[in-house]
Amino acid sequence: MTARAGAGALGEAVARVRAARAAVAFTGAGISTPSGLPDFRSPQGLWATVDPTMVASRSAFERDPWRFYQFYRERLDRLRHAAPNAAHRALAALERAGRLRAVITQNVDGLHQAAGSQRVIELHGNLREAVCPRCGQRWPIAVVVAALAQDRLPRCDRCAAVLKPNVVLFEDLVPADAWEAATALARTADLMLVVGSSLQVVPAASLPQETLDAGGVLLIVNREPTPYDHRAAVVLHDDAARVLPALAAALGLGEDRSDAPTNSPVQPVE
Repeated sequence: MTARAGAGALGEAVARVRAARAAVAFTGAGISTPSGLPDFRSPQGLWATVDPTMVASRSAFERDPWRFYQFYRERLDRLRHAAPNAAHRALAALERAGRLRAVITQNVDGLHQAAGSQRVIELHGNLREAVCPRCGQRWPIAVVVAALAQDRLPRCDRCAAVLKPNVVLFEDLVPADAWEAATALARTADLMLVVGSSLQVVPAASLPQETLDAGGVLLIVNREPTPYDHRAAVVLHDDAARVLPALAAALGLGEDRSDAPTNSPVQPVE
C-alpha cells in the first residue's frame, strides 16, 4: 500500500530512510524551483512558451547559435543569482550522515555541489563549463558569460569554433560514464528518493525501474503526479524545500551550512 499524503506519509518516509542501507537520491528540476530556477514541463516551465527543439537541441545550436544563446543567456543569468535551497541542503545532510550514497541528478545547475553534496552524478552535464564541439577543449562557463555580455558568440581560442555549454542537448546522448555510474547506483539501491522529477525524460526516467527490478523501493517527492506514483512506497505531492528538511529533522539531522559554498555555480570573468 502506498502512503500518499500528510503526516502519515512523512512518517513512513522517515522510517523507510532510517531502515535503508543503500539509499540514493534522484533529482530533477523541481528541487531547484525554490531557488528561483524554472522547471521545464509545468504550466510556468521553460517549455510552456518555447519549443525546446528550436532553442535547446544539437541541431538548433549548429543551425543558429546566436538564437540558441539568446535562450541560454537567460538561463545563465538566472543561475548566477541562484543559491541552494533547504532541499539541496537536506540531501547534503543525509549524505554526511551516511544515509545517502549519492545524488543522481538531471539538473545542470550545480546546486547540489554548492550545498555540500560530495557524490553527484550529473546525467545531463553541467553549466560550470563550456566545451568546444570541434576540438574538445573545455573552458569555464565564465568565458561564455563574458562573450555574451559583449554581444558576441563565445569561440574556442584553439580552433575558433563556437563553444557549447557542457550540457546534454536534445538529440545528444547521455555521457556513458555518468550513465554507467547512475545505473550501477540504481541497481544496488534498496531505496531511491525521487525529488522534483516528472520522470518523463528518457533514458533518465528508467532509473527508478532499475531500483524496483532489484527489489528496492521508491519514495517520490514531487508537486505533480508521476508515472511511477502507483509503484512507490511513499508519494508526497508537495514542495521539496518543505518535505526534505522535515525528513532530515525527523532523522535528527539539522542543516549545516558552514562547509557549503555561498557563491553561485556561475561566476563572471574578473
